[in-house]
Amino acid sequence: MFLESLKLSLKKKPTPEGWFTTVLILVIATLVGYALWILASGVANIALVYILALIAIAYFTDGFYYGLAASLIGVICVNYWFTYPYWRLNFTLTGYPITFVLMMATSIIVSSFLTHLKEQAEIIAERERALADAEKEKLRANLLRAVSHDLRTPLTTIIGSGESYLENFETLSEEEKRELVEQISDDSHWLLNMVENLLSVTRIQTSSTSLKKEPELVEEVLNEAVLRLKQRLPQLQISLTIPDDPIFLPMDAMLIEQVLMNLIENAFYHSGSKEPIACKVEESGHYILFRVIDFGMGISPELLPRLFDGTTYSRHQTADGHKGMGIGLTICKTIITAHGGMIHAKNNERGAEFYFSLPKEELSDEF
Repeated sequence: MFLESLKLSLKKKPTPEGWFTTVLILVIATLVGYALWILASGVANIALVYILALIAIAYFTDGFYYGLAASLIGVICVNYWFTYPYWRLNFTLTGYPITFVLMMATSIIVSSFLTHLKEQAEIIAERERALADAEKEKLRANLLRAVSHDLRTPLTTIIGSGESYLENFETLSEEEKRELVEQISDDSHWLLNMVENLLSVTRIQTSSTSLKKEPELVEEVLNEAVLRLKQRLPQLQISLTIPDDPIFLPMDAMLIEQVLMNLIENAFYHSGSKEPIACKVEESGHYILFRVIDFGMGISPELLPRLFDGTTYSRHQTADGHKGMGIGLTICKTIITAHGGMIHAKNNERGAEFYFSLPKEELSDEF
């Protein structure tokens, strides 16, 4: 490993930036050496300053030649300025060859070691980029599968209802006409929500910077999500449980509203329960926990491990068959992960629960 790193260091060609950094660090070391010389600290301590300079040069530059040159210059500086007779080179001093060899060895070892570390860091960074690209590609493939199922069916329903309305306009009763129009309206709103979800994921994936988070009052975000959802689903019943003390949380409010709407809508369509959906907000250490609980049929155990990968379309085949969970839950995970949080699902004694956490502060590096 050492020899390979040394060979790699020797292949690195010097650059003007590297020489500038080397000279700057040597000038600083010399000034510090003068300060120690004035304080009569001893030449040994001054030599240590130059050794630290060698380590700094090896760290801030890329290659072996800077350290080699700095070793030679450092030994000459110690000999010329800080060793008696001052302001004169004297290569016959006792221990001088040893000092030179030690500084040279320090430069070679440190330069080779740091070169190896930088090489490993580059390899790790490249692997992380490859994994991130693979994850994005997997998400695109899963979304494409979900789109083919979750969007095609309601579009077919809309087209079919529209054609039935036009072709049988004269023979349909007012009640039948109303049912067809309501079906078209319901599916159109659902499709609009899915398009908004897809646009949100696209914005997150193509953004070159992190999300623009602002401190938001959790109660307002939750109430806004419920209000928007009830405009589409007037029959929705939901009970909210929020701490008495106001909670401000850094987030992209529109995206978190979207997550809440997706989870509540899934519970409404797929739980099979007529009881109100429970939505709770709780404090848990450095995180705020959001819980959406239904009291219906629960989630099939075989579906739990892959709920958020975009391949799960519905808990069970329902009569409408089109309001699957594939796109919505994948987008929920993408949004929560981008916020530095985590999202999970589980079955309770009655029904299912989806819950996600968001950090109170910028704690995403801990994940």
